[in-house]
Amino acid sequence: MEHTHTSLRRGWTTGSCATAAARAAWSSLCGQGFPDPVTITLPGGQHVAFALAAHGRDGDSAWAAVVKDAGDDPDVTHGAHVRVDVRPLPPGSGVVFRAGAGVGTITLPGLPLPPGEPAINPVPRRMIRAALCEVTGHEPDVEVTVSIAGGQEMARHTLNGRLGIVGGLSILGTTGIVVPFSCAAWIDSIHRGVDVARALGLPHVVGSTGNVSEQAARALYGLPEEAMLEMGDFAGGLLKYLRTHPVGRVTVAGGVAKMTKLAQGFMDLHSRRGQADMARLADMARAAGATAALAEQVAQAHSVAAAFALAAQDGIDLGPPVARGAWQHASTVLAGADCLLDVLLFDRAGKLVARHGPDPVTA
Repeated sequence: MEHTHTSLRRGWTTGSCATAAARAAWSSLCGQGFPDPVTITLPGGQHVAFALAAHGRDGDSAWAAVVKDAGDDPDVTHGAHVRVDVRPLPPGSGVVFRAGAGVGTITLPGLPLPPGEPAINPVPRRMIRAALCEVTGHEPDVEVTVSIAGGQEMARHTLNGRLGIVGGLSILGTTGIVVPFSCAAWIDSIHRGVDVARALGLPHVVGSTGNVSEQAARALYGLPEEAMLEMGDFAGGLLKYLRTHPVGRVTVAGGVAKMTKLAQGFMDLHSRRGQADMARLADMARAAGATAALAEQVAQAHSVAAAFALAAQDGIDLGPPVARGAWQHASTVLAGADCLLDVLLFDRAGKLVARHGPDPVTA
């Protein structure tokens, strides 16, 4: 995990940290002391060592903590103290997972685990079980309680609340490794949001690029919170999942800049993936009746919003062609899915600029 000027440093998931802490605590209870560093095996077979931040014994139980290193990823849980307490259970109990302080509990259907379970995802559970088995040679009878200091506050900056995960964070990970800027956790949350909506039987969901478009679309349709999917920049992540996990109707809602990028074929709408092509926007303006002079002004505009304003001054509405283009590209991704689609464009104040697709009020 060395950092170089040509690559970003990878980090470790909360699932990996919890696995390392669990193994260290269980090793102590088995008379082997607290290994430090403690080595675990990732799902891909890699062996990774973690330093312990703290550890201790309390009667017949033991605990250990690991500080999460997310590498160069802007992860909300970077630096979090992931603590695991273990205590023996009666024979036949198996491994029982509990949510400690800062770890959430599932309350809605549709997630990989049923309501009432601690939000410790299936892969981290398998990793922890495997690590405990490596210590004893067989699956032990033990209670595993995972806690994250400050996790309830950190969870406010995630999508957990919308997914019905209350009380804290989820223990995540499929590979054990955090890839910088992959935003895998966000995309996974989008997918889980679709799963929850399907499990609740919701006929209509909205994927929004931000809070303004979300609130405006929600007011327009009168939808419940569970129908609102904060897709952010990941239009492709939402649409590709809906292609195989369809909902009766999906609305894609966003501001003029991000929807212009969608209309130009971008599925990741973040600025680091590229800027809107102003020359192509000028072509749209020209097709809508703009003069050559106005089209040149649009092409030279410093932002999409500025281009929309320049066009509007000359009576040219760029909203409809952008909405139509966004709908066409989104429809291509959804091809074959039994899913009705519409696209909404809003300005920064939440005013509807344009739409394409079924009527949002009567359909």
